[in-house]
Amino acid sequence: MRKPVAPRVTSAAVCGCRRIVCVTASAAVLMPLLIGPPAFEVAADQRLQNAFAAAADEYHVPRSVLMGVSYLQSRWDSHPGAPSVVGGYGPMHLVDARPAPAAPPPRGSTPPPAVAAGPPGSPEANSSGSRSEQRADLQHAARLIGAPAGRLRTDAAANVRGGAALLAAAQRQLGKPLSPNPADWWEAVARFPGTDDTTVAATYANDVFAVIRQGAHRTTDAGQHLTLPANPALRAHIPQGAGQPKDVECPAELSCSWLSAPYVELEDDDYGNHDLADRPRDQKIEYIVIHDTEAPLLSMLKTVQDPTEASWHYSVRSSDGHITQHVRTKDTAWHSGNQFVNARSIGIEHEGFLTQPNAWYSEQMYRASARLVRYLAKKYGVPLDRQHIFGHDNVPAPTAGSIPDMHDDPGPFWDWRHYFDLLGAPLRATAGPDSDMVTVLPDFATHRPRFTGCGGSGVPCTPHGSSAVRLHTEPDDNAPLIQDPGRRPNGDDSTEDVNDLGSRVSAGQSYAVAERSGDWTAIWFQGHKAWFRNPKNHPTAVGAKGRMVTPKEGLNEIPVYGRALPEENAYPEGMPEQPESPLPYSLLAGQRYVTRSQLTGSYIDRSSYGDTPSPVVKGREKYYEIQFGHRLAYVRASDVDVVTARAR
Repeated sequence: MRKPVAPRVTSAAVCGCRRIVCVTASAAVLMPLLIGPPAFEVAADQRLQNAFAAAADEYHVPRSVLMGVSYLQSRWDSHPGAPSVVGGYGPMHLVDARPAPAAPPPRGSTPPPAVAAGPPGSPEANSSGSRSEQRADLQHAARLIGAPAGRLRTDAAANVRGGAALLAAAQRQLGKPLSPNPADWWEAVARFPGTDDTTVAATYANDVFAVIRQGAHRTTDAGQHLTLPANPALRAHIPQGAGQPKDVECPAELSCSWLSAPYVELEDDDYGNHDLADRPRDQKIEYIVIHDTEAPLLSMLKTVQDPTEASWHYSVRSSDGHITQHVRTKDTAWHSGNQFVNARSIGIEHEGFLTQPNAWYSEQMYRASARLVRYLAKKYGVPLDRQHIFGHDNVPAPTAGSIPDMHDDPGPFWDWRHYFDLLGAPLRATAGPDSDMVTVLPDFATHRPRFTGCGGSGVPCTPHGSSAVRLHTEPDDNAPLIQDPGRRPNGDDSTEDVNDLGSRVSAGQSYAVAERSGDWTAIWFQGHKAWFRNPKNHPTAVGAKGRMVTPKEGLNEIPVYGRALPEENAYPEGMPEQPESPLPYSLLAGQRYVTRSQLTGSYIDRSSYGDTPSPVVKGREKYYEIQFGHRLAYVRASDVDVVTARAR
């Protein structure tokens, strides 16, 4: 949840999201930014694969178990020797409990206030800043293998040996033999993350065994090619979890808790920090919005309990994927900056900073979040595509004037391709390479566009896998970047800054093809042709099938909106019609934009506090939701024709 926004304006209901006071980080959890040279040396492609084999043989741990645990810990990445938020290092994510020197805050930032932990057992006490839980201990692993602790932080092979030694020690403590059968290691695997939460432990072990059954192949951040052969016959005795608190709407296999956001009356008819509703009976839930907190979870848990601040439905902890619910899904949280989207969506915050993905975007967080989204999408009939499951950075501005205030999380380093794999809805080609539509789909590990601003204005970010693809005005790497007149109304150029969305598209988003030239493809983007490099032997986008909208014959230009409002005569007597505010872009004759849904305009008057939900004003005017730029937008159905892409 990047960038503070103005307090909620009830009369116009423009923002639908209160100002978030997000500290940059607490001193206990400040992590290195994406800057500086890697500590792990990039060696021969098979070196890490060989290290797993050698460590498994040395400590009599099945190789599949060792590799499966490492995959859940880090997806086999070394994260260039830098620690995660909980101090985890290397492919086994071994945690060094000794505090490292705190990194300085980014230039121009304000030192964060100290945040006290909550009572034992509360979500606050178990936030990522807490050391109350004992995880895979790097110091213990170093003693078991007789190596300096510093070596396990910087040497991937030593890190893997330490993980193998810890698994073998856990198996012996359980009184079990060092069996070659992976099924005999379930309890030892469940102990590896060091949590006392039996549901978290069971889900972790189940996920490790699922990886072993399915197999995996991946190129790591250090360029290592690793393969875990599938073992579909693997079965293990899996005990049942502890269950969920009755108030929580959460899949049974996840560890979830409840920490309520307050619905209270303030002064001058104002109130906070969410709205009562009766969804989906009074308003269909159509979207799930993915945020990151841009603050440690501990501070965000305090924010969501403040009635003068914003709210969201769920928080997901970085360290282990624990989920805390704050607002009932039937009610409307103030999370997106667009009240129209809020009324139709569920907001999920993920603990992390978009400039520090290695430290915060953990595999356990990805998996817990994907389970939650899959559960919610099934419950409410939300399609698993990128026009319904999207980031805070894809939410349209409700009015032209609010565009510069819209947010940019979870950012270019959120792995949408992996996330949709976990959702069971993989992003893939659905048409031939010459189709009239394309889906943006770079290879996350190898696609590393240049970004700046991770450690201060203009400071280069360390190259990192990315979901983002940058757009140019011509088919040339040296051509200017596409401009966003709404985001930069003064005419300033788009930049390579990590927070600048003006010239970017993202994995899973689909666009109409405007032209092709050699290795370059142009798409229609905010009223212009926007070019990106897309070689056939290593494509950045793949063919897609679907529907597109284009202005009706005789219309040279049609308006584009950030919300779909009802027509004038739909408002009840005494309720003022909401003013339309077309976005400052041109959708011209001959242009096409991808649509995946049609909806009718609606509005909810949020002007006063009450004990019952406010009525939903529902119009008859139909709109299409379109992928217009990096963000979504809406056009009137009466202004457009719908055409089907040729899937060539």
